[in-house]
Amino acid sequence: MFRALSGLTTRGRCLLAAGIAAAVCSLVLNERDLLRVAIFVVALPLLVAAYIAATRLRLGAARALRPERVAVGSPGEAHLQLWRSGRLPGGEVLLEDGVPYALGTRPRFVVERLPHDRRVLLRYPLEPSLRGIQQVGPLRATITDPFGLCEFDRELIGHSRLVVVPRVVPLWGLPGGSGIGAGDDGSVRLHSGQGEPDVIVRHYRTGDDMRKVHWRSTARRDEIMVRVEERPWRGGTTVLLDHRAAAHHGSGPAASLEWAVSFAASVSLHLRRAGHRVRLVTEHGHTLADLPGEGGEGYDNVVLDALAALTTAHQRDVTLGHDPAEGQELIAILGTVSAESVHELTRYRPRGIRSLAVLMDTPGWASGTPTDHLPAATEDSARLLRAAGWGVVIAGPQTPMAQVWEQLCHTGIDRSAMIGGTS
Repeated sequence: MFRALSGLTTRGRCLLAAGIAAAVCSLVLNERDLLRVAIFVVALPLLVAAYIAATRLRLGAARALRPERVAVGSPGEAHLQLWRSGRLPGGEVLLEDGVPYALGTRPRFVVERLPHDRRVLLRYPLEPSLRGIQQVGPLRATITDPFGLCEFDRELIGHSRLVVVPRVVPLWGLPGGSGIGAGDDGSVRLHSGQGEPDVIVRHYRTGDDMRKVHWRSTARRDEIMVRVEERPWRGGTTVLLDHRAAAHHGSGPAASLEWAVSFAASVSLHLRRAGHRVRLVTEHGHTLADLPGEGGEGYDNVVLDALAALTTAHQRDVTLGHDPAEGQELIAILGTVSAESVHELTRYRPRGIRSLAVLMDTPGWASGTPTDHLPAATEDSARLLRAAGWGVVIAGPQTPMAQVWEQLCHTGIDRSAMIGGTS
């Protein structure tokens, strides 16, 4: 009863106060008719509170998100089931589910008469506009009596987890000679040189066996090079994603980082479905996903979930210390990179291994409009990468991802022909 009285609304409290005041006035003025009215006014909220206490209304609810993994821009739906238990009929129930702004508007439902013998099914749409691990909930219910004199708030369901993965764009084609670890055809690389068998070398690392030192390459490069005993696995490609906060511009779904994440997801899944082993790494060499070139869609979800949970890094420059692709061909998706970062990317990459880069014109994402002239920093970075033997494509906010990938494939083909002509 005391709990019911604590749930009196403003209307109920005003009615109770007015009844008490009328009762006092009736006693002072000795007006019996006014006293009868005062007793009725006081009794009404008390009877309503007693009624709610007697109903012992117990609400139950369940929430289901369909699907539990949804792409940015794709529709989703939440299903709510509501039921009750109690001896007497309940009043009006107002439901409000907690939905983040990135999933759409917050839904509200009013159930006037909740049936006792069956469940009520409620639905509302989810419209994800930003990737991430989103939390839906809690579901809160406000129970009121038919007169609106009492109300109580209850939390029926906690949070439900919804994974919003980046949007994947269909791509076509592959760079020429893709999948063999270098940018040329296998026939060119087999037995290259003066009859010497194909040898793959890399920079010496602390702990390497000195018996694996390749002295001819060491003398030619003036730094210790060691032989790699095994060729890179067929179809091996490393996708490098630059997710530094300082390298990107814009905010929300239109940020340059979101474009880069979506493009990385599209390239990774496209290569994997083409039979390539794909490693997805950050600009600091941390592995986000390692996908084999065979298997079902479960491997696709591995890279999508990793990108959905990816947040920005706070380091200002690229720091690697080794070849991020580990001898495989590399596709780097870069934001704004300084000359020092370009040097860090290229210093560990042998020229005989394919290296491609998508260099984003990130200031264009900040302004929201394409510009006729590229910033000097973007042009300088592209020039340094091309001088190091990389194939480079510059992408702007209005450039379709499929067009960027097509240009990247032509860059790889042109570079393949160049290397084949000089062999």
